[in-house]
Amino acid sequence: MANVIEEKIKAGALVVDVRTEDEFMDEAFPGAVNIPLGVLQQQLNKLEPKDRPVVLYCASGARSAMAARILKMAGWKDVINAGGLYDMPGM
Repeated sequence: MANVIEEKIKAGALVVDVRTEDEFMDEAFPGAVNIPLGVLQQQLNKLEPKDRPVVLYCASGARSAMAARILKMAGWKDVINAGGLYDMPGM
């Protein structure tokens, strides 16, 4: 799975951290954007276009799994739940 995630990122996938702003400020994956799960529905437009691959992560993988379901239901096709921050390549 780590190789798939790394390849997606190298190919230009948008990396989204769905943890809280405080968690994001503490430590984050380089280049990730922070859209906390609680406001994801209202900020889906920030992730467009819908054909761009999206890699999601949080602390454990639970919130990013929920975020992946939200994105897929909203029309995104290429969405990966990478799990927790320390599951990300190079972390």
